[in-house]
Amino acid sequence: MLLSGSLTRKLAATCGAVLGFVLLYEVTALDSKATAAHEVEVRETAWPHPGARLRFHATAYCKGTTTASGTTVRTGIAAADPLLLPVGSVIQVDSLSPRYNGIYTVMDTGPAVQGREIDIYMWNCGEALDFGRRSIAINVLRLGWNPKASAPASIAAEIRAHESAAPEATASQAVTEEVTVAVTSPAAGPAADPSPQ
Repeated sequence: MLLSGSLTRKLAATCGAVLGFVLLYEVTALDSKATAAHEVEVRETAWPHPGARLRFHATAYCKGTTTASGTTVRTGIAAADPLLLPVGSVIQVDSLSPRYNGIYTVMDTGPAVQGREIDIYMWNCGEALDFGRRSIAINVLRLGWNPKASAPASIAAEIRAHESAAPEATASQAVTEEVTVAVTSPAAGPAADPSPQ
């Protein structure tokens, strides 16, 4: 009733409604543009695939009890951007100190972990703070939960490279196993003298 009598009120109400819809559209468009920009940024960086070696930045975290995947936090878990490394991905870090090198499973995500970032879980918060932010190289062993996404050839190559890099460790391990067998088998009767006669 209020609008039916005055042309000025009708124009003001129409302009107000149009302005409201335009502002609502702009807010939605801005959010969509930010998300699209992040997706373009991720696409411009090479998509990880099994067997790929990629440059990332690593940080560490120590808070929380449950990951985004629903599992309990523990050593060997990392958080990553699910657009690059989906939950369930398995990565190998070999460019840090031996304490942090190893295989990590991506079981967590987070708002601060965007793009080529991984966040490694540590029990000790002081150690996580000391870890800081480091530039690392990772090997992607598997993407997501799909076991078909793992590349057996690249995993076999990693195992061969590891074995050829540490032949002394393999030899000392074999000697330790022999000593363990000799010491733990006295129930078989009197031990034979291993020295040549």
